[in-house]
Amino acid sequence: MSQPDDRPWKTVSRFPTFVDHLEDEGAFSVREIVENLDVDIPVDGVVYHDRGIRAPGYDATFIHEPSRSRPAFSVEVDTIGPRNTWAVFDAQLGWDLYLLQADGVAALAWVSDEEYKTEEATMFETKHDALAAGRFSFGVFLYAGSDWEERVDRIERTDAPAYLKRDDGTPVIPQSPSEFYDYIGSSATELRQSGGNAPPYLGILEVEVTID
Repeated sequence: MSQPDDRPWKTVSRFPTFVDHLEDEGAFSVREIVENLDVDIPVDGVVYHDRGIRAPGYDATFIHEPSRSRPAFSVEVDTIGPRNTWAVFDAQLGWDLYLLQADGVAALAWVSDEEYKTEEATMFETKHDALAAGRFSFGVFLYAGSDWEERVDRIERTDAPAYLKRDDGTPVIPQSPSEFYDYIGSSATELRQSGGNAPPYLGILEVEVTID
């Protein structure tokens, strides 16, 4: 857990109309977001982050989901090989999108008001402070060059749908789907139906991390 005086992200930029903009546009990708910002961030690929699950892909797309029983949006990863990674979020929770930057590292993170109030408000005065300390459950890390090639090689050497990161940041590389699901303590069906056993305040409705 990051302490209040630990700020790994040096620059934190907030996009408060993220969900409204997505509803108007219908969909937009991570690469499109970065290209439209006044920043110089090379992107050869991304790694979707879901509370320790890490799924590499060439891009990730945010999609407005108007046909669901409640306002929702999804994130679909253009994964490497025969893998499938996507997640659906409750759009009613008050989401902000953030661009996080540090030396040679960048990420997009989306955090709900409910997550901040429940998990971070006693430690951090603002959402901005919590994000600067790396406190977010969902995000997309942006990679280029050898850093990206390392992530591609890491996932291509396994038959697992994704790899994982421990709390201390060290990677866990399952070699098969069963090893992956055993590690996270959930079958593919359970993961999808329960949102990975996520508490309601995180706002995740469904998540799929599979390999064909």
